[in-house]
Amino acid sequence: MNKKKWLVLALTAVTLISTACSSTKGGGGDTSKASSSSTDSGSKNEAKPQLKSLQIWQKDDYNTYPVAKLLEEKTGYKVQYDMLPQDKPQDKLNLLIASSEPYDAVTTTGGSEFKAIYADYAKKGALTDLGPLIDKFGPNIKASISQATLDAAKVDGKLYAIPTTTLSFASTSLMIRQDWLDKVGMKAPTTLDELVAVLKAFKEKDPGGNGDKNIPLTIKGDDPIVANIAGAFGLPNFYNDLNGKLTPRVLDPGYKEYVSFMTDLFKQGLLDKEFGVNKDATMKEKFSSGRAGMMPLNWSDVPTVADALKKNQPDAKMIFIPTLKGKDGKMGHSASAGFDRITFIPKASKHPEDAIKWMNAKLDKDTFKLMAIGEEGKHYTFKDGAYTPILPIFTDERNQANNFLMGVDEKNYPTYWQARVRKDPRLFEAWEYLNVKQPPETRKVDMLGISPFMPEYSKNFQQLNTMVSDYTVKLIFGAEPLSGLEAFQQKFKAAGGDASYKEVNDWYATVKK
Repeated sequence: MNKKKWLVLALTAVTLISTACSSTKGGGGDTSKASSSSTDSGSKNEAKPQLKSLQIWQKDDYNTYPVAKLLEEKTGYKVQYDMLPQDKPQDKLNLLIASSEPYDAVTTTGGSEFKAIYADYAKKGALTDLGPLIDKFGPNIKASISQATLDAAKVDGKLYAIPTTTLSFASTSLMIRQDWLDKVGMKAPTTLDELVAVLKAFKEKDPGGNGDKNIPLTIKGDDPIVANIAGAFGLPNFYNDLNGKLTPRVLDPGYKEYVSFMTDLFKQGLLDKEFGVNKDATMKEKFSSGRAGMMPLNWSDVPTVADALKKNQPDAKMIFIPTLKGKDGKMGHSASAGFDRITFIPKASKHPEDAIKWMNAKLDKDTFKLMAIGEEGKHYTFKDGAYTPILPIFTDERNQANNFLMGVDEKNYPTYWQARVRKDPRLFEAWEYLNVKQPPETRKVDMLGISPFMPEYSKNFQQLNTMVSDYTVKLIFGAEPLSGLEAFQQKFKAAGGDASYKEVNDWYATVKK
């Protein structure tokens, strides 16, 4: 598969904005109301077993949420929904799997930790091979989910889970006080040099009225690789293509340049002197209270921060800055790819065939749309190709619908999904700026997002990421000399970096041709 084709597959992957889950029992309804979308091989009215599904945490009871009743009517399956706890869900899941609790479907988040847990279950024989069941009972699954997505969920060549993909979009950039820019007579920066000039003006001209307490740029200590700035050094993702090889940031020549740039900002008083101990909430408070002029922000947090800023400073205005350009035209925001969640059937399930039939019925095009965004005229309006939610009923009855998804209609869901973002004009404006108004080439897909399970990479990633973050903070603060970078790189390689690099690039060679 050539690189361009693979990237198209990754970029068309779909997302869900997680809002999470609550402990559950029950659920009811008339199983005789199954629609023709049900793919059960018998008649619509034949008795179907009650299924038992374990879900990720959400704040409301799954069983009483309107989507549960809808799915029972449309698929003919009555389902008891239970859920994993919000705190340490992996511990509870391990216990349930080890005790052979007879769940017919288990949905977890799709991050690297749960990807590794899922692969471990599969290798130990704790999961059902879904390939034969999907071939026999899953036409909607095959029609809705691309083969590339299914392949990425395989373990040792077999499919043990239905993956729910995440939409490939940029999520985080630098938010700036527009009114501060107006006061110093400048425009939003578009290059690294312009960024420095703006930060200097924020420090010297006191647009915030805080005197020497103005903070030109604030960030958080556990994320010293700042979105948008890192992209200008060719480092938007943890692994980036360097001369045809996926290379960790810390081994990329751009890393040394990035650290030098950030260290210089710190020495000049342009970067928050307390950034190393800033938590996410601390950083946001400094911005929303009017002390800081710029910070990295996820578009989903825009309404909350905007409300807090407005409360403290009614005339304040904030905007995302454009994608910054570095030397040689380097630029970019990390664009997500991969799995939002995965759903598997434990070997302990009493009804694996019915579980697949149920998931397949949920992916009937009409049923899927009803589940995801509801009824036209009741939950949303549709005009000029855009789905707009009707409030408050959309929030009341579909805000947590994404937690019922087990695979998505990859062709149509990216468009349906936008109804969720249009719940607040500020939310949509922020998402649209990063993902529609900025050129496509500014979004750099995380190539490993939709990669298959890789044992070395999965085992080592969290530890290596923490190592690099901690080291980067020390470098910027001056607690470690940049002259020691080569020694740290050797330590990184020995701690799993080399093994991960080999494994990652053995896979990458198969998809970039």
